[in-house]
Amino acid sequence: MNKIILMLLAFSLSASAQIVVTEFNAEWNAANKVEWIDKLSDCDITKVDIGKELKLQQEHKVVIVPTIIIFKDGEEIKRYQADLSFKMLATRKEIQEFINEQIMSDF
Repeated sequence: MNKIILMLLAFSLSASAQIVVTEFNAEWNAANKVEWIDKLSDCDITKVDIGKELKLQQEHKVVIVPTIIIFKDGEEIKRYQADLSFKMLATRKEIQEFINEQIMSDF
């Protein structure tokens, strides 16, 4: 299963003009997972458990969970991090508006 996640993430990041939203979290923080992330539109969504994917945590310098990173053309363009209580402050609306702006900027 972990290899499938890595392959999907690698494939998604290499897709041209593709927006990928990745939620980094941990099993021990499941109570604070971002419930609405699968409802975002016009993007691919991946999830990384930093307890199982230490290399991805280190590569993307994730220091608090959950962290949401938005990639475009394989490059990080925006990062949203939880507060000190491990709760995501960014809203679905805020992140969707950012995704929409990125899509519109391509036209």
